[in-house]
Amino acid sequence: MAMTAFPFWIRELEEHGFAIVTALLAPQTVDALIQNMADHPGHAMRHLVQSVPVVKQIACGPVVRALVEPVLGPDAFVARSIFLDKTLEANWKVTWHQDLTIAVKAKRELAGFTAWSVKEGVVHVQPPVSVLQRMLTVRLHLDDCDQSNGALQVIPASHNAGRLDADAIAQWRKEKKPTTCAVARGGAVVMRPLLLHASSTAREAKHRRVVHLEFAADPLPVGLEWAF
Repeated sequence: MAMTAFPFWIRELEEHGFAIVTALLAPQTVDALIQNMADHPGHAMRHLVQSVPVVKQIACGPVVRALVEPVLGPDAFVARSIFLDKTLEANWKVTWHQDLTIAVKAKRELAGFTAWSVKEGVVHVQPPVSVLQRMLTVRLHLDDCDQSNGALQVIPASHNAGRLDADAIAQWRKEKKPTTCAVARGGAVVMRPLLLHASSTAREAKHRRVVHLEFAADPLPVGLEWAF
């Protein structure tokens, strides 16, 4: 398919490393997500697809798949799923970074796979850039989100620069103006993991609930398997 025939958000994704898709989820779908997440207290939760059936239903459903498959193909699957709820009571700041780690079933030393760690019992590792370039993140927003409640900030086109060290990140910050991803309830941010991004603390007493889904499409080298 010619690039000019792609939906606008795919063109933006390829050029800038991210795109905002409005009115993706129906109001009743957002309500269902909020209700189900209320049954799991806390401001952050991993492994959503494995523990919250409605999240799996939406992540594997036609609306989200319509975002993922044009980019990664029909074999794409959820590789990691996280819930985040930023409020004044849980008001974290995230410094500029790339999403460099993936979750795997077990550790095996292979060339290009570094920085092994364990998070909540699951093995994580930083894979080669080629693996990250074949991944896609979909952030589903359950609340209106802007600068007042810690919206995501990104540096457009930084996903094309590969893995960046601290000096390179500082140079990107110096030379490029960040973009704030203001997203209405039911909308989504679609982004590449290598895109530089950050978020500030919230200034207002309201939720910023996000279902963060990371998709991959390719098997890992022999001896390594995706965790989920």
